[in-house]
Amino acid sequence: MNGAGNAFILADARGRPSPTRIDAARIREWAQRWPFDQLLVLETSGRADAFMRIWNADGDEVGACGNGTRAAAWRMMEDSARNRIAIDTAAGVLLASRTPGQEVSVDMGVPRLDWSEIPLARPMDTVSLDFHTEIDGIRIENPGAVNMGNPHAVFFVRDVENLPVAQLGREVEFDPVFPERVNAGFAQILDPAHIRLRVWERGAGLTPACGTGACAALVAAHRRGLVGRRASVMADGGELFVEWRESDSHVILTGPVEDQGEIEIDL
Repeated sequence: MNGAGNAFILADARGRPSPTRIDAARIREWAQRWPFDQLLVLETSGRADAFMRIWNADGDEVGACGNGTRAAAWRMMEDSARNRIAIDTAAGVLLASRTPGQEVSVDMGVPRLDWSEIPLARPMDTVSLDFHTEIDGIRIENPGAVNMGNPHAVFFVRDVENLPVAQLGREVEFDPVFPERVNAGFAQILDPAHIRLRVWERGAGLTPACGTGACAALVAAHRRGLVGRRASVMADGGELFVEWRESDSHVILTGPVEDQGEIEIDL
């Protein structure tokens, strides 16, 4: 499946034994055979319609995936003829629903904004981190930091199309200031309601779209006064819509989902 180009393998293990661990080498092998950003495994849950575990393409298990949650919810809604689904994750229970336009929205909850919640290696103002890096004379600096169930550093740039995102993203991901590594977003503000975004995902690399990255970009941009609380986020693979609700501080992610067929894997 994919959500705005963000590619997934979704395995439904509800009602059957599910592995507590999947060997990282096997996940990397599958990612070579069927290129994907995340492996999603649905398990039986006592407090939601399913519990979803998430592995990046490099084999590391992570806590959240916005587009993956939308994709899993769409599949579950299709199978059950329902319009609302609750999915439990390591980041909490996420509620998803169909939109009138047959897209899927998911409530990603309240963003974590304290330096210790990102987490960072030392106390810093997360609106504008005291951080920079440089490659081949190209300097990026002072990103906003947001945790949307996983850590993000969002850099605001003038021309994202001509930026060496892969090289810069790899450098940022492994910088010691981010003890759990980090997703690096590169955002160009087109106007107060439109953001152009490219994301280097930790453990997956440059990706056509990143749901939590889109949420983080909107939150970071709003905290800087660059956009309002609603914006269209245009990724390489498609358009996502993000709202940071004022009423309860929850972030809502909306966008398309595509089912790309079935394969056989042995978990």
